[in-house]
Amino acid sequence: MKSSYKRIGDYIELVDERNKELNVDLLLGLSISKQFIPSVANTVGADMSNYKIIKKGQFACSIMQVRRDGKMPIALLQDFDEAIISQAYPVFRVIDENKLLPEYLMMWFSRSEFDRQATFHAVGGVRGSLEWDDFLDFELPIPSIEKQQKIVNEYNTITKRIALNEQLNQKLEETAQTLYKHWFVNFEFPNEEGEPYKSSGGEMIFNEELDIEIPEGWEVGIIGDLFTFQRGHDLPSQRRIKGAYPIFASSGIAGFHNEFKINKPTIITGRSGSLGELFYYDKPCWPLNTSLYIKDFKESTPFYSLYFLKTINLKELGAGSAVPTLNRNVIHALSKEIPCTRVLELFENKVTSIKMFKDLNTNVIDKMEGFKGLLLAKMTKVEVEKEIA
Repeated sequence: MKSSYKRIGDYIELVDERNKELNVDLLLGLSISKQFIPSVANTVGADMSNYKIIKKGQFACSIMQVRRDGKMPIALLQDFDEAIISQAYPVFRVIDENKLLPEYLMMWFSRSEFDRQATFHAVGGVRGSLEWDDFLDFELPIPSIEKQQKIVNEYNTITKRIALNEQLNQKLEETAQTLYKHWFVNFEFPNEEGEPYKSSGGEMIFNEELDIEIPEGWEVGIIGDLFTFQRGHDLPSQRRIKGAYPIFASSGIAGFHNEFKINKPTIITGRSGSLGELFYYDKPCWPLNTSLYIKDFKESTPFYSLYFLKTINLKELGAGSAVPTLNRNVIHALSKEIPCTRVLELFENKVTSIKMFKDLNTNVIDKMEGFKGLLLAKMTKVEVEKEIA
């Protein structure tokens, strides 16, 4: 370590305050992504008085399983004044915030190099725990408070921009889902005059097979009339050469390859193992054999197919004991109303415009993530003032 680096243990101290009076009821967990999350622990019958209290500006961490996860879960409480967490988590705080800002320290913990250091020092078999004393011996550069604050401000500006664009993308996604429901569940798609179909007196016909009313002129068939799923393609592990084309497994992108199997918009979902997630992709990719993807859009369009499938519980359609499996023929056989071509094309155009805005926001997020990584990397190059004897 550089001589200008300081030992973390000289700047922090453990805190062990228990919820003896049961005054705090907000229970949080700690994620591997270094965030506090609502706890999913079963607390029925648990003695909540023994849980630790963590206050705003304090840290909680897990030193268990660091080697297995390749990360040290650690987070700074900023969104709540106080909460309670498991007794298993060490809670600590900065001793003197005039010398070290908690936000600056959290930035240091967010670096991938910090996780590599923690993983290297983790011991205790396969899972690998980190000794607390080893953690205290880790070092970091500590410049003046003014420099720390400047770095923190720059970092916060970037993270707020990322959060804003993620919120915008979430709103755009909600807009697309609302549009689908308005048009294809409530049947308020625009009629020829641009007015909402059903509430403007559009003719509705009761269909006995579906047991609902559907717009006049719409047909009834099966999902296989709209589109057909194809089983993903085998790719032996020894052939997973790194490349530009994503490999989609049942739970999403599982690597990259220098070849692709499909080069048009498609919907991908899990065939075996992890079921239920849906992925729209309109660039070259390789759907793996653990996935299903839409090969042909017959009387449907990509975005209509995506948002329709979001209304189906694909997990419930999966069969099998140890490894749930989704049979594409089961999906194809389900009865379904088939919207008219005009409405499908209108919907596709609307959602395509929404996706364009989402892509622009995603590009901004990617750039901001790059800036954030550069700023974290530059922390090792921060000039530290020499102490005057």
